[in-house]
Amino acid sequence: MPRARVNGVDLYYELAGDGDPLVLVHGSWGDHFNWVPVLPALAERYRVLVYDRRGHSRSERPPGQGSRTEDEDDLAALVEELGLAPAHVAGNSFGASTALGLAARRPGLFRSLVAHEPPLMGIVTPDAGRGPVSQDSRMRDMQAKVDSVLAHLRAGETFDGAHQFVEEVAIGPGAWDGFPEVVRETFLTNAPTFLDEQDDPGWSSLDLGGLSGYRGPALLTMGTVSPPWFPVIIARLAEALPQAQVRQLVGAGHIPHVTHPAEYVQNLTGFIEAHT
Repeated sequence: MPRARVNGVDLYYELAGDGDPLVLVHGSWGDHFNWVPVLPALAERYRVLVYDRRGHSRSERPPGQGSRTEDEDDLAALVEELGLAPAHVAGNSFGASTALGLAARRPGLFRSLVAHEPPLMGIVTPDAGRGPVSQDSRMRDMQAKVDSVLAHLRAGETFDGAHQFVEEVAIGPGAWDGFPEVVRETFLTNAPTFLDEQDDPGWSSLDLGGLSGYRGPALLTMGTVSPPWFPVIIARLAEALPQAQVRQLVGAGHIPHVTHPAEYVQNLTGFIEAHT
């Protein structure tokens, strides 16, 4: 199994296809396998890198409290180690937060940036002085549900925490039972890393000033059936990235590359090809 020792950690990765480099960054609970539904089509056009972020599945899970900054540095180091920089980078959920955080710090690593529904509640909370009360209430509702998930995980109730996250936070009722068994097992395996991510004080924040310095092509996407807090976050990011396109994926939710792979590929490739 291919592994790279970068930034002090062993990361599992896979490369497929030829062409301009495209890096796919998965969200919390998952791993590189999440991209399987879109990988064959993307590999027909690009040199595609998928990998397991630290603490997930086949990659190393270092002891001690981690941080999203470490994930950003891992991404940078892996892209450079494999000779892929600058690359098109597409991230989902926490992976989108990771890509955005790195773009704010090292924009030269990017040919383009695509972010789907990063859970950056910290940029739209009341403390940030943003938005009407109705928007703030959506953030409070989300945080209450996440807190309940974390309480389950801290109590050792891994199944209950994973099930609640899928059904109430990320996707919606009935989603858990619709997952293949391998996906459910991946959620359970990676639950401790989700807890670690949430214990990082900076996990939901972003240097918006630094992000505004990213001048490359950017696409911010959200699903029309996703939880209601994501449009609030996307709107705030669009203020920081005025050159970014904002697009809704009709009928899709939080993991469109899994639920709507053809539409995801069409949107991603169309955007990249329009800006290269």
